[in-house]
Amino acid sequence: MGKVTGFMEFERVEEDYRPVEERLKHYKEFVLTLDEDKAKVQSARCMDCGTPFCNNGCPVNNIIPDFNDLVYRGDWENAITVLHSTNNFPEFTGRICPAPCEAACTLNVNDDAVGIKSIEHAIIDRAWQEGWVQPRPARIKTGKKVAIVGSGPAGLAAAQQLARAGHDVTVFEKSSRIGGLLRYGIPDFKMEKTHIDRRVAQMEAEGVTFRTGVLVANLPEGSKVNNDAQQTISPEQLQAEFDAVLLCGGSEQSRDLPVPGRDLQGIHFAMEFLPQQNKVNAGDQIPNQLRADGKHVIVIGGGDTGSDCVGTSNRHGAASVTQFEVMPMPPEQENKELTWPYWPVKLRTSSSHEEGCTREFAISTKEFMGENGKVTGLKTAHVEFKDGKLVEIPGTEKIYKADLVLLAMGFTNPVGTILDAFGVEKDARGNARATTDFTGGYVTNVPKVFAAGDMRRGQSLVVWAIREGRQAARAVDEFLIGFSDLPR
Repeated sequence: MGKVTGFMEFERVEEDYRPVEERLKHYKEFVLTLDEDKAKVQSARCMDCGTPFCNNGCPVNNIIPDFNDLVYRGDWENAITVLHSTNNFPEFTGRICPAPCEAACTLNVNDDAVGIKSIEHAIIDRAWQEGWVQPRPARIKTGKKVAIVGSGPAGLAAAQQLARAGHDVTVFEKSSRIGGLLRYGIPDFKMEKTHIDRRVAQMEAEGVTFRTGVLVANLPEGSKVNNDAQQTISPEQLQAEFDAVLLCGGSEQSRDLPVPGRDLQGIHFAMEFLPQQNKVNAGDQIPNQLRADGKHVIVIGGGDTGSDCVGTSNRHGAASVTQFEVMPMPPEQENKELTWPYWPVKLRTSSSHEEGCTREFAISTKEFMGENGKVTGLKTAHVEFKDGKLVEIPGTEKIYKADLVLLAMGFTNPVGTILDAFGVEKDARGNARATTDFTGGYVTNVPKVFAAGDMRRGQSLVVWAIREGRQAARAVDEFLIGFSDLPR
């Protein structure tokens, strides 16, 4: 694929970023898409390998060697056709997916992987510019009605597939805009929300109905989950009005840190902080917006959500930003002989880290300290593994100054009240119990109720959500009419 000798002739080409001092002044995207010449060079590096592990490294099984070859040959229109055959929303994955396909690239065994994500990004951006992304309404309607609860990537992927199969699809979203955690969990500087808006317009033209501000069931009292609902609809009503119901809500229950001082003011979940800024960017008025201006910010959690808090805090003008990770610092380079083609554990430095952040590893928060009811600092200690457990290292206690603490330690499960309201059985982690089997997959214990995405598998990547949405759509389609031509 590509140029047979390209991997020996060309080096990996990275997407460029706009300068830090420029991008910190706004919330717009700052990654520069590869131009046609650079994309061709990058595609030329795709090897004619016997077994393209990248296909299976990608959760949606993108046909990567084929679209690489088409880009190399300048056939961009067929490249987007191949890409869309497995991925409904490459503009999402081309921006925010961590690219497990690249970890699995055969060239990555002893060289730099092909820049698959950057090629995908270039293909979809070119497709929108050229007008190749058009609505594909079903030619024949089935008369079957499907309700989808949740408008994140799983819900959107399922809705588009089911609408194209001819079903009448209605998507219910408790927030005021469509997109779920794509809309409210991903900062605009990583993915501007116009990408969601134009997909919604395409799906509306395909027959999908979107109902925003509608809460299905109720949230627990005191819930910190984003909710703009103006009305509530019961599971019984959905089950009565629709032939099938697919639950695709996000894993929104944030992991807490119950240590002394947790009730002090100035300690918030990341998902209280990030959605507010996205809403302001969209033109909403947020009284008393949670901001980091001039504050010493501590972000607890070393993952992507923590990184997003770092980037947003720097754009607010924080006095300092420090990120804590309880696990030891991983190696800068993985041992490829041991990890390839699987996702390796290694030190990853995000664009937000490069904008200004102190990173502390193997550190645990023992206590939040405060004055007059407000947080002023954290008492910490370094930890190490001993007998398979993280234990405190004596003599390593330290106090960090903090005016704002953001908890970004991941998510434990979807909000349980919706599953309870439907009577859906849960697994040990609090997710909806359903398999991914080819026959009978994504079905819950409740008749005609299905579950997919974070609601079923727990916190995961956007690309896994798209995969589950597509597969669940096939399961629902098969349930409704007895067979399905939708791809799995």
